[in-house]
Amino acid sequence: MICSKNTIFLAIYATTMTSKKILLLLGHPDKSGLCGALTDAYEAGAKEAGHDVRRMNLGDMQFDPILHQGYRARQELEPDLAAFQENIQWCQHFVIVHPVWWVGMPALLKGLFDRAWLPGTAFRYIKTASGQRTQFWSRLLKGRTARIIMTSGTVPWLVRFLPGNVQAQLRWGILWFAGFSVYNTKWFGPSENPTPERKARWEGIVRALGVRGK
Repeated sequence: MICSKNTIFLAIYATTMTSKKILLLLGHPDKSGLCGALTDAYEAGAKEAGHDVRRMNLGDMQFDPILHQGYRARQELEPDLAAFQENIQWCQHFVIVHPVWWVGMPALLKGLFDRAWLPGTAFRYIKTASGQRTQFWSRLLKGRTARIIMTSGTVPWLVRFLPGNVQAQLRWGILWFAGFSVYNTKWFGPSENPTPERKARWEGIVRALGVRGK
């Protein structure tokens, strides 16, 4: 029997790697496009390599994305938000795949973090002896890693050059703030109507990340 190079690589890698608990989040409301295909590729690679993968699709989740009163009042979590929080606590590595819309993440994805990234679960403000909140905080999710995978209709270098760091909110303001160590972002574009060859190449890159649990 003739084995492909990829099969041989997986067999060798599986004997040397440490399996990871990976939470994979498709951050596009529609799972039928390129982001969905990239998420599928990551999941396939990670599972084939023996990683423990839990996947959540943003478009399948049911929740109110608006944090109506900020942190002034408790807003009851819907079951999908409670599951997301539990998966965050469970995972060692967190992968988010999302499109760049208007120089940022989709509103529904931002709403997910608004609702679920809460004091006491993702972070905790440090208070003085008298109970006054300071500007300092504890990062409650330290020890975990994360990877952001983005797509954009415009070539990535042009987006970087014009509006600046479009991943700053998610990478630094959300993930790093809570304690995640974030790997370099993988960014693919132009993402509208890529050739089959280019799409296959992008999927191969992402699948390789899944194999390595990165």
